[in-house]
Amino acid sequence: MSESLKIAVLGDYNFTYNSHQATNLAIDHACRFLDEEIDYYWIKIDEAAYFKMQSFEKYDGVWLAPGPFRNVFFINSIIDILTQLNIPTLVTGEGYRSLVEILINKYSINQTGEKLVSENLVEGNHFESVQIVPHSKEMIKLYENHSHLELTSSRYSLYPKLISALQDGIVDIEAYNQMEEPEIISLANHPFFLAMANCPQISSTREIPHPIIYTFIRASKQINQLDGKKLA
Repeated sequence: MSESLKIAVLGDYNFTYNSHQATNLAIDHACRFLDEEIDYYWIKIDEAAYFKMQSFEKYDGVWLAPGPFRNVFFINSIIDILTQLNIPTLVTGEGYRSLVEILINKYSINQTGEKLVSENLVEGNHFESVQIVPHSKEMIKLYENHSHLELTSSRYSLYPKLISALQDGIVDIEAYNQMEEPEIISLANHPFFLAMANCPQISSTREIPHPIIYTFIRASKQINQLDGKKLA
């Protein structure tokens, strides 16, 4: 019998936040769909900030959940470490902007100091609908039988100069939104590192688990089996 998958969920959990409850439920939905045993652990952001690489490597997958975060300062350093590891990583919510900022600095994209990423375009503390327009073959397949409408409390505009630079071997654009902005991106040359500002977990149900979530869980199993961390 194989061991349970171990998923680290990074975030300042609050049971009153719909996106946090939805994160738990979406993992449960994926667990039933894939017939997998999954243990997931919420880890506070200020605790994860002091993790070494070896600490993250104890997990089969890492999910950076949406905020709000008690200390946003720690998010960039956490994501920076995760980009250096081969652990399957899923980013939903505000962490999307943090990832983009890290890539801007890492690849010296903004040498002139221009503003390349907007502030949050969703006003107030609420969710709005976003239309997913799949771009890659993989994302087209994932959304083939799933609603293209997602909910989000964070949306960012990436300036054309930045999009062009990121597409030069740094990220792959997996999907756009109805404003023709990159909505889902993945790190190029990484086994599985997917980031989006929307919250796909909210639209996941027991009857129709979200394909992005169960694909993340499936990748967590497959990639770690290839690394010899799990028994087949």
